[in-house]
Amino acid sequence: MIGRLSGLLAEKSPPQILIDCQGVGYEVHVPMGTFYNLPALGERVTLLTHFVVREDAQILYGFGTPAERDAFRQLVKISGVGPRTALAVLSGLSVADLAQAVGAQEAGRLVKVPGIGKKTAERLLLELKGKLGPDLGAHPAALAPDDNSDILQALVSLGYTDREALAAVKALPKEVGVSEGIKLALKVLTR
Repeated sequence: MIGRLSGLLAEKSPPQILIDCQGVGYEVHVPMGTFYNLPALGERVTLLTHFVVREDAQILYGFGTPAERDAFRQLVKISGVGPRTALAVLSGLSVADLAQAVGAQEAGRLVKVPGIGKKTAERLLLELKGKLGPDLGAHPAALAPDDNSDILQALVSLGYTDREALAAVKALPKEVGVSEGIKLALKVLTR
C-alpha cells in the first residue's frame, strides 16, 4: 500500500497531477481543494495517498491533509459510492462543509455536487452520521500557516468558502501583514 508520496510536482492537469519521486512519476488524482493548494511546478510536494486496485486499473488518490483522506475513506465505504464519486464530493465540498452538512442533515448541500442525486445525498447523510468526528470537521484555519490564519478567518467570515479563502491566502506574498493580506486577498477573489 502506498500511504504517502513526496517528490517534485511535474504536471498539473485537474484533477490529476504527476509527482516525480526520484525519477519515477506517479499519476495521482486529487480533489480540487488539494489541487488549489499545490505549489508551483518543479517544487517539492508531499501528499497522503489512498491506493485503489481494480480489475482494470491501479489508481492513486492524493490528499493534502489527513482529514481529507479520512473523509475520502469514509465515503468509499458507503455502498454505491466509488472513488470517483468520493473525489467529486471532496472537490465540491471541503471536509468542514461536508461535516457540517452531515451534522445538520442538509441533503441540499450534497445535491449541488455534480453526480450526486437526492437519493445518493440522503444515503450519504445516513451513512456518514456520527462518522465524521471533530477531527474531520476541523476548520482549515488550523491547517493554514499561523501567520495567515487571521487572514483566512477574516475571508471566511466575509462569506467566502473555505476553498476560495485558502486559494486566496496561498496567492499572497510571504510575510504579509494581516490588514494588507486581507486587502490583497480580496483583490484576488474579486477578479
